[in-house]
Amino acid sequence: MARRCELSGKGVMSGNNVSHALNRTRRKFLPNLCSVTLMSEALGEGVKLKVSASALRTVEHRGGLDAYLLKAKDTELSPRALTVKKEVRKALAEAS
Repeated sequence: MARRCELSGKGVMSGNNVSHALNRTRRKFLPNLCSVTLMSEALGEGVKLKVSASALRTVEHRGGLDAYLLKAKDTELSPRALTVKKEVRKALAEAS
């Protein structure tokens, strides 16, 4: 599994360690990933995802997983998150 957030698409970035003498060596900046179970109100069940801490704050800010997924672009979401998004849309369409 790649080190990539399933909701926001954040991944590994590269850069330099710069010493006091300005010597530069390559390094990786890893995203702060957390394995969490987020509750979907439309589905009535939990969804296990690997999410960055910043995406987790955004989910809380937007009002939950369902609201986040409905507003997110399909290109940013992982295949598993896309299937959850389709299920949420289907559940909301049946409810109304």
